[in-house]
Amino acid sequence: MTDVAALAGIDLHLGYHGQLVAHAVSVTLRAGQVTALVGPNGSGKSTVLRALARLHRPDQGDVMIAGDSVLAMAARDYARRVTLLSQSRPTPSGVSVRDVVSYGRHPHRGRWRGHDPDGPRAIARAMEVTGTHPMADRPVDELSGGELQRVWLATCLAQNTGILLLDEPTTFLDLRYQIETLDLVRDLADQHRVAVGIVLHDLNQAAAIADHIVLLTGGRVRASGTPREVLTDAVLTDAYGIRIEVLCDPETSHLTARPVGRHLERVRALA
Repeated sequence: MTDVAALAGIDLHLGYHGQLVAHAVSVTLRAGQVTALVGPNGSGKSTVLRALARLHRPDQGDVMIAGDSVLAMAARDYARRVTLLSQSRPTPSGVSVRDVVSYGRHPHRGRWRGHDPDGPRAIARAMEVTGTHPMADRPVDELSGGELQRVWLATCLAQNTGILLLDEPTTFLDLRYQIETLDLVRDLADQHRVAVGIVLHDLNQAAAIADHIVLLTGGRVRASGTPREVLTDAVLTDAYGIRIEVLCDPETSHLTARPVGRHLERVRALA
């Protein structure tokens, strides 16, 4: 059922060096749904994602999985349930794609790199889903940015968790690989029942991919709901401090957010 709460950040207060950057933020990820965190620079969205990933301990609040606090979980137990694809990862030199994807199996191996009976099947599935199987024997340091991003996604999938956290996965990718990445994320939710939490800068990408959007401004939740509920002229204009128009395609109902700058205003005035 799509209403199952897979991972929930509850009343999170998050800060750095005593300075709060997130105030009473609550976010719920659900099985089979994509939840997008959006907002202006410095709004706290990546910090909230890091808290969900157990990389930033809350000053107040908690992160829960099925009623259990993740803060009390052993690292290996947590890693068997939640995967994070961060903004940047070091690219190993001379290591094949297949070997990098196999890194995702680390939480499932024994203490002394013991037997992992499900490993080969999980690795093969991850590479098939991401289309990285044809490059299995290529060194990852010879790949393009888009290819490498798919490899890291495959590594996350090999971890075989039901929860996937992504921090701006389309950054630095060209248009084709942005769309392919977003399509893959949508497939994971629709076909594999993964609960996805994703930080995005592009509001139109969020509109295209998300079931639920959390809009943060100044470290607080400005709006939370479906794309149609959150992505409105009034809400976005207030959040970003610039006039934003939201257009709806009459045939597909797809939403497009369009900032209105000085030049567009001038053109309209002259029309």
